[in-house]
Amino acid sequence: MDNLYVQKLSVSFDGFKALDIDIFEVAQNELRVVIGPNGAGKTTLLDVLCGRARPDVGHAYFKDQDLTKLSEDEIVDLGVGRKFQAPTVFTSLTVADNLMLAVKANRGVFASLFYRLQAAERRRIEEVAERTGLEDALDEVAGTLSHGQKQWLEIAMVILQDPTLFLVDEPAAGMTDQETFRTGEILQGLAEDHALIVIEHDMEFVRQIARKVTVLHEGRILVEGPMETVQNDPRVIECYLGTAMERDEHSAVG
Repeated sequence: MDNLYVQKLSVSFDGFKALDIDIFEVAQNELRVVIGPNGAGKTTLLDVLCGRARPDVGHAYFKDQDLTKLSEDEIVDLGVGRKFQAPTVFTSLTVADNLMLAVKANRGVFASLFYRLQAAERRRIEEVAERTGLEDALDEVAGTLSHGQKQWLEIAMVILQDPTLFLVDEPAAGMTDQETFRTGEILQGLAEDHALIVIEHDMEFVRQIARKVTVLHEGRILVEGPMETVQNDPRVIECYLGTAMERDEHSAVG
């Protein structure tokens, strides 16, 4: 079963309870957006799911295995990929070389640099580059790309790891409006054959991509449901949306 099922999950740091989730589920090929104020536990949730943080108690089942019992490498091998907020690409290499390094194979970085791609692997790289808007940038040095393009490159590199569950942390941060819209299109396309959990603060971007939204507040799930329902919930407006909308308006003015 490729559904994600989180049960009774609790994480504490120095006595502070960062996460306290009763039940959280994401279905196969579902695009779920997680929102909430700073400190709500959003990134901590992703850290648990990819093995960077260990819960005090609880479980996170995916493909009939408990992610909380696996190492980070084992979680990647199981089919969980993560796109961090800040792009981490090899800036001195070309886009094509970055993608070649990401091709799923049992090779180290230096071995990969001298590895001769098979025809099927090359086609796969070209396909993923087109899917992420990088088909015309394959020969460009990654360090010369725009911020948005670097984000797309990292998304492409994660795609090439063949994840079933894709964890995406604030993909629209620092992007232009055009790049943000294109990123939304990329993520919506990925939901055709991946499950995605997307953390985001940009409410216009959330409205563009959201199918179902989970609102975290003080480590707990406050509300879940369609964006139309969530954005009109008085509890969400009080604890988050009011300040989020003010932040968006301030950014637009600035």
